[in-house]
Amino acid sequence: MGDVLAGFHAAWEFESDSVLIRYERGIRTPKLFQALGERRVPLEAIEAVTLAPGKRGTVVLRIEPRPGADPLMEAAAGQLKESGDPYRLVLPAERETLAEYYADELRALLTESGPAERHLVPAPEAPLQFKAYDGKAVFDGTSVSFRWFWTGASSAKWKAGDQRFPIGELSGVEWRSPEVFEGHLRLLRRDAAVPPPAQADQDPAAVVFGLGYGPVHESLPFAAAVLAAVRNCAPVPAMSAVTRRDPADIAERIRHLGELHQAGLVTDEEFASKKAELLAEL
Repeated sequence: MGDVLAGFHAAWEFESDSVLIRYERGIRTPKLFQALGERRVPLEAIEAVTLAPGKRGTVVLRIEPRPGADPLMEAAAGQLKESGDPYRLVLPAERETLAEYYADELRALLTESGPAERHLVPAPEAPLQFKAYDGKAVFDGTSVSFRWFWTGASSAKWKAGDQRFPIGELSGVEWRSPEVFEGHLRLLRRDAAVPPPAQADQDPAAVVFGLGYGPVHESLPFAAAVLAAVRNCAPVPAMSAVTRRDPADIAERIRHLGELHQAGLVTDEEFASKKAELLAEL
């Protein structure tokens, strides 16, 4: 096809084997679109194409991806608002005839349907990071690290210490939008010895959103990239090597651990054991 259809916030370029979506970077463009930049969607990743009336004199052309074809939409699990759906192209109503033409042309090229056996749309590339309410999350392409903030992390997370999860130890991710109650990102571990705590603020394998932390345009691409890496990685044995840390950081953590101990939130045994672990990392 090789043609371009421009709408509000994005332009779709129709190619022989894919649709290339380029998002604008204007001030009114949703931040998620700006973070994504562009997305190339292979035709084999598309389940259906729809065209429907929109709001205030517009029409909406939408691609429906096959289940499991796009790690971003799989991680989102239906939680995105319509305005934040990267597969909606909003156009003025007077362009409906043109949009219908492209929709028909695209439908004629579709041959696949049903769940995809693998991700077909590329995930956002690592490294990625964002600040949650209780810690900083970093994904370097091979592992996910959580570093707790003493101002927000629960005593349970401080007792557990900073976390590092090799991708081979994970089975998936659970993303709950920061725009709803109890938003969080939880890493799902293979062969977990015990079930994770129900509350994300008590789970060392989760970071908590809220109060402007973990916005959709940062945490969702992060979750999608981790999910894609998990799907592409075979399980590996847990890594037990300890990374040496900044002495000043260790001292600050021991100080905060002492505050928890004085407040009665940490027992004498827990304080002594955790302090010894931190000192061993110097």
